[in-house]
Amino acid sequence: MQKSFRCLSLLLCLGSSVLMAAPRPWTDSTGRKVDAEFAGMQGDSVLLKLMDGKTVPFPMIRLSAEDQAFAKTQAAGGGGSAAPQNASPAKVDATRVPIEKRTWPENVVVPSRSIEIAATSENPAARKYVYQSEAFEFSSQAKLAGSVMKEVARTFESTKSLIEALPWGVQCKPPEGMPRFLAALYETRADYVAAGGPEMSGGVYSSGDKIFKIPFQSLGMEKRGQTYFKDDNYSNGTLVHEITHQLMHDYLGFLPKWVIEGTAEYTEMLPYKAGTFRADNHKSGIKADVDEWQQRGGFTLDLGKLQALMTMTRDQWDAECATPQAMAAMYHRSQLLVYFFCHLDGDKKGTRFIKFMDAAYAQVAELRAFFADPRVKRMEGGRFSYPTSFPPPDMKPDSAPFKNLGILLGERSYEKIAAEIIDGYKGIGLKVMVR
Repeated sequence: MQKSFRCLSLLLCLGSSVLMAAPRPWTDSTGRKVDAEFAGMQGDSVLLKLMDGKTVPFPMIRLSAEDQAFAKTQAAGGGGSAAPQNASPAKVDATRVPIEKRTWPENVVVPSRSIEIAATSENPAARKYVYQSEAFEFSSQAKLAGSVMKEVARTFESTKSLIEALPWGVQCKPPEGMPRFLAALYETRADYVAAGGPEMSGGVYSSGDKIFKIPFQSLGMEKRGQTYFKDDNYSNGTLVHEITHQLMHDYLGFLPKWVIEGTAEYTEMLPYKAGTFRADNHKSGIKADVDEWQQRGGFTLDLGKLQALMTMTRDQWDAECATPQAMAAMYHRSQLLVYFFCHLDGDKKGTRFIKFMDAAYAQVAELRAFFADPRVKRMEGGRFSYPTSFPPPDMKPDSAPFKNLGILLGERSYEKIAAEIIDGYKGIGLKVMVR
C-alpha cells in the first residue's frame, strides 16, 4: 500500500506530462494533477487506475472537493471497477465538511442533551460509582449528586463541542472498542498518584490505557460536610488542555509535539464559562496568556530556531523539557506557532493549517482502515499481526508526524516563515522573536 502511495505522490509531483492520455484528470488539495480512471474505493481512499496499468489508493480527503464529490457519486452508483479482492471494505465519509466551507466559530455552546447524566452502577465497597454523559463515562471514587456530576461533564462535553466546531476537521471518536471516552475521578491526590498520576500534575491523559485521570480538587470540587460541591468560578484551563489530548487520541501519532501541545494550549486559552467557549475571542486569549507568561513566568516571546522546533522528535522534545520551567517555555512556543498558522499565516484563515490537519486525518483514516481489515489480528499487549503482503501505514515516531510539514511550509524556507511570524504578531501588537 505504501509503495503505491509513494508512487502516486511522485507522479503528482512530476505532473501529468509523464502519463499517457487518460479519461479524467484528478487534482489533489495542493493543486497537483494526475490522469487516471476511477477504480473503486479502498477504505477512505480512492482507487485510481493509472495508464501504466497500476491501480493505486489515494486518500479521499487529499483530493479536491470536486474530485471527492465525483468519487462519492461513482462509489454510490457503482461506477468504476470493483475494488481488488485484497482491499478493505468500502468506507466513504460523506459527512466531512470540505475545507473551503469551514469557518472559525464564534460562541461554541454545549448542547444540553450532551450533559444529561445517567448513573449506571454503584459499588460503595469498591469506591466505584459510574456515570455517563453523551460522549464520556466517568468512574468516581465517591458518590456524586446528579447536579454535581452534570457540572463536571459540562467541561468535558464542552471541550468536545469546541474541537468539533473548529475548522481543523478533527473527528472525536472514542478509541476502538470503547463506546465512550473514559475518565477516572479520584477523591484525593494520594489516590490519584497511586493510580499513576504524575506527582506535580493536576490531571493527565494516559494514552496507554486511554483514560483521563484527575483528582477531585482539579475539577473544582470541594467537600463541605459529607457532600461534594462544584465551584463554578474554578479555572479549568489545565483540564481543557488534557481533554483535548484525549479527544485527539487517534491523531497523536501523526502530529509533531509542537502541534500536539500547541493545539491543546490553543483550546485552553479560549475564554470559557458555564458550557460556552468564546472561540471568536482568540486574539484577546493569546494576548492575555502572553501577559501572564511575561509577568509571572518571565518568559520572553522567543520561538528560538524555527526549523528545530517544527521538526523536533519526541526524544528531542523530552530532552528540551527537562525542568518545569523549560517545559512551560516549550508549551508557550508551541502555542504561539499554532496560533500563527491558525490566524496570522497567509490568508489569515488558517487554510494551510487546516489542510495540514486534514492530511493527518488521512493518516488516521488509513490506520483505521488497516486495523479494520480482517487480515490484521489483534493480540494482547497492544501487539498485532499482519501478512507481509499487507504492511501497516507508517507509525514510526521519527517519520509519521512529519510527513505533511510541506503543506505548512508551502514552498517557503524556514527563514521566510520566521520573518512572516514576526510580521504577523507585530500586526496584533506583539513583539515575537524567531530565527
